[in-house]
Amino acid sequence: MSYRILLLPGDGIGPEIVAEGEKLLAAVAEKYALEFTFSRGLLGGCAIDATGTPLPDETLALARDADAVLLGAVGGAKWDVGPAHLRPERGLLGIRKALGLYANLRPALLFPELAGASTLKPEVVAGLDIVIIRELTGGIYFGEPRGVGTLPDGSREGRNTMVYSEAEIERIGRTGFDIARRRGHRLCSVDKANVLETSQLWREVMIRLGSEYPDVDLSHMYVDNAAMQLVRAPKQFDVVVTENLFGDILSDCAAMLTGSIGMLPSASLNQTGFGMYEPVHGSAPDIAGQQKANPLATLLSVAMLLRYSLGEAAAADGVENAVAAVLRQGLRTADIAVAGEPVLSTVAMGDAVVAALRAGG
Repeated sequence: MSYRILLLPGDGIGPEIVAEGEKLLAAVAEKYALEFTFSRGLLGGCAIDATGTPLPDETLALARDADAVLLGAVGGAKWDVGPAHLRPERGLLGIRKALGLYANLRPALLFPELAGASTLKPEVVAGLDIVIIRELTGGIYFGEPRGVGTLPDGSREGRNTMVYSEAEIERIGRTGFDIARRRGHRLCSVDKANVLETSQLWREVMIRLGSEYPDVDLSHMYVDNAAMQLVRAPKQFDVVVTENLFGDILSDCAAMLTGSIGMLPSASLNQTGFGMYEPVHGSAPDIAGQQKANPLATLLSVAMLLRYSLGEAAAADGVENAVAAVLRQGLRTADIAVAGEPVLSTVAMGDAVVAALRAGG
């Protein structure tokens, strides 16, 4: 099989970790008799520098011509002083919206070897296996009107609007129920229905959908309680579905339960199964170019790419098993190492995963 993969390295550590993803895909092609054709595009700050816009038309055309997209990270202080529409993050939001990538899947899986790296007690997080499903193309990040306006007294105020349609809620809700059916048959819908009208509609739609999935145990939780429960008793959750802003915050919170945000992959999917895959962490400009970045979230994103967009389950299993193998060997990057453990560079960790993939059965 031949597949077209668009690489969007982005900013900061993005080029370093995407290079490891490309290296791993080359090894996957060799081991599983696949063929990958790579193209490259600009997104975020690097695109602003080169073209004056965070999402060039050429990048969007390349994405639409690809079978899947592997993204590094975007952003950095260098571009934070520009106007809002020329921030790197606007490129990320724009490509998600343009490609219809409404379902963001963020698994939070704690590898047993990293239980000691979590900031929580090992007994609290050991065995953690959660999927947070975040609605990605609606809510306050996209709602109108928005902007900074001037009041009659001359002072300024910022305005953002949270909007959700019934159809948007139903679409992401069905994704949540479908994934819960493939896992532990438990779905927690997170909202703020005691305060927000959008959340009241969200809960009504989720309850209605629940009648179509009698085999899934549907529960509801306010977002502030959900944040507390994630650090109090995270293993109570199996699949969590929530709106854009809440999902952004809760998934980063869940990331730290696994020992490091450098361990969490993500998939952003549209209704056809096309997806963009990226680590949950940011561009980390403070360590860019130093080979200190943990590439494992990107390599696990490659596994999700193989599984969800390409349907290559055996290859996806091989990548995930290879990551588990290097952790069992005691190999660590700085973010997941404890005192006294040797630390690998970005390239060395990528090489170790490739070696483990080749050695795997």
